[in-house]
Amino acid sequence: MGGGRGGRAARTPFVLLVVALLATGLISLLLLNASVNQGAFQLSNYKKQTKQLTDEEQALQQQVDQESAPGSLAAQARKLGMVPGGNPAFLMPGGAVRGVPGEASAPPAPPPATAPAAPPSTSQAPSGPGAPAQSIGPSSRAAASAPVPALPPASSAASASSASSAGRTDSPASAR
Repeated sequence: MGGGRGGRAARTPFVLLVVALLATGLISLLLLNASVNQGAFQLSNYKKQTKQLTDEEQALQQQVDQESAPGSLAAQARKLGMVPGGNPAFLMPGGAVRGVPGEASAPPAPPPATAPAAPPSTSQAPSGPGAPAQSIGPSSRAAASAPVPALPPASSAASASSASSAGRTDSPASAR
């Protein structure tokens, strides 16, 4: 019977080893599960933060869009005392100046709301090939809403300059 005791004694370290391995595995799984849960909580927090930042970005973009609208920019410019630019002049590739520059001036105060609108003036800026070029841009839109003063009569030097620039056109018909 002495052999049976030795068999039990030989099994005890093996059983202890298996129990230790199972306990280590369970503890490892517990730590891994805790780590995964912590990562899930962080991910949830990051998603909430991303949503809040996205909402804030959209609100700021809407504010930028509203404040950069042409009407809003014009109102802000008027509050700052800015006035629409005068008539522009353009420098042509050959060095000739096309148009007669005009000075920017403050528009007159708006009439009372009850007064009827003033009839359009009969004196208009000259048109045709020798006439000053009109710009098409934001400043010309703002200037279009303000009354345009009549241009003074052109001097002989300005007439000669206009005549020389009038003869130069970029149309295919004039190239023949």
